[in-house]
Amino acid sequence: MEWWLALSLILTLLIVFMLSGLPVAFCFMAVNIVGVLLFWGGQVGLRQLILSMHGALYNFSWATLVLFLLMGEVIFHSGVGIKTIDAVDIWLGRLPGRLGLVAIASGALLASLSGSSMATIAVMGSTLTPEMERRGYKKPMSLGPILGSSGIAKMIPPSSVAVILAVLANISVAKLLAAIIVPGLIMSFFYAIYTILRCWLQPSIAPSYEVKAVPLSKKIMMVVTRLLPLGLIIFLVTGVILLGVATPSEAAATGALGCFILVACYRKLTWEVTKKSLVGTLRTSCMVLFILTGAKAFTQILSFSGAIQGLTDFAISLPLTTLWHVIIMQLVALFLGCFMSVGAVFMISVPIFMPIVYELGLDPLWFAVLLMINGEMGPTTPPFGLSMFVLKGVAPPDTTMGDIYKAAVPYLACDALTMILILAIPSIPLWLPGVMG
Repeated sequence: MEWWLALSLILTLLIVFMLSGLPVAFCFMAVNIVGVLLFWGGQVGLRQLILSMHGALYNFSWATLVLFLLMGEVIFHSGVGIKTIDAVDIWLGRLPGRLGLVAIASGALLASLSGSSMATIAVMGSTLTPEMERRGYKKPMSLGPILGSSGIAKMIPPSSVAVILAVLANISVAKLLAAIIVPGLIMSFFYAIYTILRCWLQPSIAPSYEVKAVPLSKKIMMVVTRLLPLGLIIFLVTGVILLGVATPSEAAATGALGCFILVACYRKLTWEVTKKSLVGTLRTSCMVLFILTGAKAFTQILSFSGAIQGLTDFAISLPLTTLWHVIIMQLVALFLGCFMSVGAVFMISVPIFMPIVYELGLDPLWFAVLLMINGEMGPTTPPFGLSMFVLKGVAPPDTTMGDIYKAAVPYLACDALTMILILAIPSIPLWLPGVMG
C-alpha cells in the first residue's frame, strides 16, 4: 500500500472514531487493531501490539506524571491556592487593571503549584470573575486575564503535559521542563503589559476603585505566611531539577510531599481532601496512561506502514525553507488543538512531526517548546477550546460564549508574539537547559 494511502486511512479512521464520541483511549485502540490486521499480519500482530503497549508503560518518567497530577489535586481540593490570590492582591496597589493583574500573577503562581490549567480556571473563575464584575470590570477584562493565565500552567513546572510530550518525542524530561520556564515568564510579561496598557488607554473597561491602605508589616506577613511556603514548593520541584540535585521523578516526589506538608500546616489536610486527591489522581492517571499506551502503539503502526518515512521524504522534497516547514507544522497542531485536548494533539502530531524535525536538522528541544506554546493556545482558541467551556461553567450566568471568545483573542495574540520571538531567537528556551547543573 502506498504511504499516502496508509496515512490517509489511519488518520481518517482516527478522526471518525473521535467524532463518534468514543473516549480517546478507545479511539487509538480501535485504530491500532485495524492497523494490526492491515500491516502486522493479524494474530501475530496482536501479540506485537500487546508487547508494544507493555513497553509503553515500562517508562519511569510516568512516575513524574502521576506525582505532578497528585500535586495539582491536593492544591485544588484543599483550597490552598486561594490564599495566593489574597497575598498577591495587597501588593499591586492602584495599578490600572489591578484585578486583571491579580489574575495573571496568581494564575502563574497557581500554575507553578498545580500544573493544571483546568484547576486554575476553576479557582480563578469562581473567585475573581464575580469580584471583577462587581467592581465594574467589563467582560474582556474579567474573563481574558483568567483565560490567559490558566494556560501558563502548561508552561511552568510542574507540567504533566510537558512530561507526556517529552516521552512521546524521546527527549529529556528535565530539559524540557527547564526550557519552558523562560517562555512561560515571557508570556506572563506580555499578558501584564497588555492588561496595563488596555486599562490605561480605555479606563472604562476596568474602573478604578478605592483600595484600602494596608500596613507594610501586614504585607510582609502575608508574604511570609502565604507566598514563601509556596516558593519553597516551587523550589522543591523546579529548583532541584535546575541545580542537578534531583531527577524529575525525584523532584516530583519531593514536591508532592511538600504539598501535603503545606496543606497540613494550613490545617486543610482532612480525610476528605486526601481521599478526593488520591481518587482524582488515580482516575486521571489511569485515563492518561491508557491513552498513552494506545498512542505509542499508534506510532509504531504508522512507522511500520511506511507512512512516516514517506511523509518525511515528501516534506523534505517540498521547495520550502526550514522556517516554512516549522510554521506549517505549528499551524496544523493549532488547528487540531481547536477541536481536541492537548494530549490528543501531541499523540497524533508528534509521531509525524519529529522525524521531519530530525531530518531538517532542527533542535528537537526547541521544537518541543514551540509545540508546548501551541498546546497552551489550543484550549483557549475558538470555537471548541476546552478551557473556554470550563470558564463558561464557573463564570456569572450572564456570560456568553461570544464574550469568552472576544476576551481570549488578545491573549492568544500575546502567545503568538511569544512564539514569533522564539522562532526569531531560538536561544531563548535553550539557555536555561544549557546552564542546568
